[in-house]
Amino acid sequence: MEQYDLDTALGFTIPARHARGRIVRLGPVLDTILAAHAYPRAIEALLAEALTLAALIGATLKDVGGQLTLQAQTQNGVVRLLVCDYKAGELRGYVDFDADRLAEGPDLPTLFALFGTGHLAITFDNAATGERYQGIVPLDGASLAEAAENYFVQSEQIPTLVRLGIARRGDGSHVSGGLFLQHLPEGDDARDRLHTRLDHPEWEHVAALGGTMGGDELADAAIPLETLVWRLFNEEDEVRVQGGVTLSRGCRCSPDYIAQVLAKFPAEDRAAMADESGFITVDCAFCARKFPVPASADADS
Repeated sequence: MEQYDLDTALGFTIPARHARGRIVRLGPVLDTILAAHAYPRAIEALLAEALTLAALIGATLKDVGGQLTLQAQTQNGVVRLLVCDYKAGELRGYVDFDADRLAEGPDLPTLFALFGTGHLAITFDNAATGERYQGIVPLDGASLAEAAENYFVQSEQIPTLVRLGIARRGDGSHVSGGLFLQHLPEGDDARDRLHTRLDHPEWEHVAALGGTMGGDELADAAIPLETLVWRLFNEEDEVRVQGGVTLSRGCRCSPDYIAQVLAKFPAEDRAAMADESGFITVDCAFCARKFPVPASADADS
């Protein structure tokens, strides 16, 4: 069976409705990230959704070197920390969780069962200006998609619709898909977003159509992403499809980078961290690799 648009994000606008959107599908990138850890099914599905969400939101960044970080955490949940980020088309993510508590629960736990009273933080780092913006909202709703919608309504006053779909195929591989729609005042995202009306009839129309998109369609690699956009909005006068973004796994750890970080510590601290062979072993939580670095190494070596 032919597969379309794996590891791709596609943007589009609907000028007459003052709306913009992104549609994403992950395949091999998703498998590569998940394969770094032997996650149970429930955690695997959670991370797949989070990575898809990070790709959807990250692909809206205009700053080429900017970074989007999505973080969900709690003090009393099964999942202690979930982190994903997007930078220049590169994705990475991991989950820290209590395996014993997870095993005691149902096979398909709810978002509340995983996080309890958690919070979702979305952070935008602008490389061009060095500015950082972060919004934090309660991790409410039945899914990460609902939590993200709440974030944009509460933190940015932008009506937003998010749909996510995950499929695990017979060979064990994964495909995920996502749809992201936003209403912008007069189609101009540079205007004052506080004046965006949440009950605008143009947005209600777009949201109603977007709400008909099923997760199974989004995660169906046999359907091109542009076809899905056409299915939703074929009766509109104009839909402008923008160029696609290729997505990849992008863990940024390396021996050189870690050596530079360690070189900032005093020599006596590095000596205390080293093993009997004189190496400091650093674990990367994202890719589950270990990096042994000589304690005597400095940033310029």
